[in-house]
Amino acid sequence: MEQVNSSFQIILDTTEALIREKGCRQTTLQDIISRTGLSKGAIYHYVTGKDELLGLVLKAQIEQMNTKFHEVVMSPKSQGLENPLQLIAAGMMQTTHHEDVTNKIFIYLLSQMDNPKVSDIMKGVFQYTLNTCAQWIEIGQQSGLIPATVEKEKTAESLLTFMYGLRVQNMIRQESSGMNMKDLMNFMFRSLTNH
Repeated sequence: MEQVNSSFQIILDTTEALIREKGCRQTTLQDIISRTGLSKGAIYHYVTGKDELLGLVLKAQIEQMNTKFHEVVMSPKSQGLENPLQLIAAGMMQTTHHEDVTNKIFIYLLSQMDNPKVSDIMKGVFQYTLNTCAQWIEIGQQSGLIPATVEKEKTAESLLTFMYGLRVQNMIRQESSGMNMKDLMNFMFRSLTNH
């Protein structure tokens, strides 16, 4: 995902705020246009519709996490896997919470997978997230923190499957899972080092 300009960031932030207030189904592009004060043309410059915009909110969340990941990895205070795993675990705990906007968007779009356009959007979000996760594993391998024997694509897919499972579970239960940060970090550590 490319660098986000200020108008598009306003659109993303407004979309998230409206979903917090009204939910995904009740939020319309007209609501977003009215709230941002931008023209219809300005919105359509970035997206062709609401579903595409919601997919971009999901991608923007992954990109924000990726930026934080690189900051943590490059920090002189960061040694070993603990700080990067803690960051990723915290992000997973937040985004899998049933009240998190990105989780609401994820579940909403997932419920519409019979629409070919939404299916393509979700496949794109999945691939983008998978590639980002695989890059994180590769960075860990290059620094010698994750064994070279770890198959980055398969491990990234396993971790993503686990995260998606938490999203669905927490939405169904309408509460957070019994898993805490330490449990999640231990799970990720085992997945990344026991090969």
